[in-house]
Amino acid sequence: MEDKRKTWREQEEKLVARWNAAAAHYQAVQAEIAEAGGEATSEALVHKATRARAEMDAVRRQVARLKVEFNMGKRY
Repeated sequence: MEDKRKTWREQEEKLVARWNAAAAHYQAVQAEIAEAGGEATSEALVHKATRARAEMDAVRRQVARLKVEFNMGKRY
């Protein structure tokens, strides 16, 4: 059981690191957009923002999966 808990903790730590990286990237892209101004946003910048948002959404889904597992008693 302790081995499973260690594995779960490692997964959660990796997810937190991934969340922090995705959030920082998303904020950086939003700052770039703000600097460029609303009308002057390039297509590349919009694409970059879309990718950053998609990564945030993917991490959110993973957090939701872990939460469901925890609530169902499959973790800890």
